Amino acid sequence: MAYAAGVDVGSTQTKAVIINENGEIISRSLVDTGAHVIQAAENSYQQALQNGNLREEEVEYVIGTGYGRYRVTFGNAQVTEISCHARGAVHMFPDTRTVLDMGGQDTKAIQVSETGEIVDFCMNDKCAAGTGRFLGAASSALDIPLPDLGATALKAERPVRISTTCTVFAESEVLSWLGKGKKIEDILWGVHQSIASRSIGLLRRVGINEKVTFTGGVAKNIGMVKALEENLGLKLNVSEESHYMGALGAALFAMDHILASRIPLESVEERA
Repeated sequence: MAYAAGVDVGSTQTKAVIINENGEIISRSLVDTGAHVIQAAENSYQQALQNGNLREEEVEYVIGTGYGRYRVTFGNAQVTEISCHARGAVHMFPDTRTVLDMGGQDTKAIQVSETGEIVDFCMNDKCAAGTGRFLGAASSALDIPLPDLGATALKAERPVRISTTCTVFAESEVLSWLGKGKKIEDILWGVHQSIASRSIGLLRRVGINEKVTFTGGVAKNIGMVKALEENLGLKLNVSEESHYMGALGAALFAMDHILASRIPLESVEERA
């Protein structure tokens, strides 16, 4: 059995996934990226090996992806996170035609073909307002752990309107609403609606197909999923592996390389 790995070095967290030649996930790991990017990549990969009870020599090919993909010094190649999220999304949900990848620092809208190839994409590379960082600002201002934001937001009765389009000022606006006596859940739902609105703007630029898959760490936020679904008027594809979709896509590309390298040898054996 062959094994391949993908290591997705994101701005806030680094993920590693190891798969077998059937495309099944054998193990995964997640660590905070921090300031030492090379070490984060190494730690995540080593944890994935341990979690899968595998030796390093058993993994034949490793591909790095994410903003820090060139810091995966032990990897064999690099592939952009856009391609990897698209590949991972189509692998998990074959009917995927649109991918929304929301991470800590950026959000990407990707249109894909039925084979998972990129047709078009765009990203908010100049502003973090529609990303996990915006949620982080709200979390800090309200002193609520990030994992609790979505559930708290869903309790809203009279959501406020968040007008700022800049993450730098998000915390100030949240505190301003708090000072006016607004409930925390109403403020948070306003934050989620603001992010959803900006994300849908990106999706419209590439074209929204009814088969939309939501990937990235923010896909774990049930409030964000709900806000997007309400604004889009459709049900999103969301997997428990959404956080690992980039690493999964990288691992699938790595497995492609392994299987392709076997073809000449098998052909020779068949002729013999």
